[in-house]
Amino acid sequence: MSMARSTRGKWYPFNGEQTLNILSEMGPICTMFVVNFVYGVEAGVWSLVGTTALALAASLIVLRRPPIMPFIAGAVTITFGALTLFTGDPMWVQLKVTIFNALVAAGLYVGLMRRKYFFEFVFGKTFNYSEQGWYLLTRNVAIFFLITAIANEAVRLGFSTAAIPCPKSWHWLMKKPVLSGLDVWMIFKLFIVMPLTSIYLVWQIRLMQRYRLPERKGP
Repeated sequence: MSMARSTRGKWYPFNGEQTLNILSEMGPICTMFVVNFVYGVEAGVWSLVGTTALALAASLIVLRRPPIMPFIAGAVTITFGALTLFTGDPMWVQLKVTIFNALVAAGLYVGLMRRKYFFEFVFGKTFNYSEQGWYLLTRNVAIFFLITAIANEAVRLGFSTAAIPCPKSWHWLMKKPVLSGLDVWMIFKLFIVMPLTSIYLVWQIRLMQRYRLPERKGP
């Protein structure tokens, strides 16, 4: 059993809570991606808001407490999704990613300046790392959030009026001959940002093992 766990940990280093958090982030955007191409933008946004609410409820039921980051991200997603439905402009859903990621990066940077590490506050009871480890993790994640905020805004603005012919090999998936700016943004987020985020997080988790301290023993 221990060998099976160690093998699983080598290739999939996330625990149950982290897996739930990842699914809470990826599930809604995947649902929006599919529903948008089949039923249109408004239905896609409704699915985004609905699945985000379900993901937050699942976190409360399974973890019996609100995980900080998914709940903040979920609240922001629901707010900007509601703005999209109210105004009929999908820009709000796209802009949410830029604003949220930029604010997270800024908050982490302020914590670095004050030597207050957000991830130590959240995971300090689960992982025991040196101060340098918490500093590097916070810095690296802040940089990643800032880069993704800039990239998100570049794609949003750069393809805002796009009308790109859909490759014939993609017709079975896209269900439309022409891709709009929103379509390009969702493809970018789902097939580029999401995989890169997963790879980056795995890399950071393995990097942090260098700064792991011996387990604290109680009295």
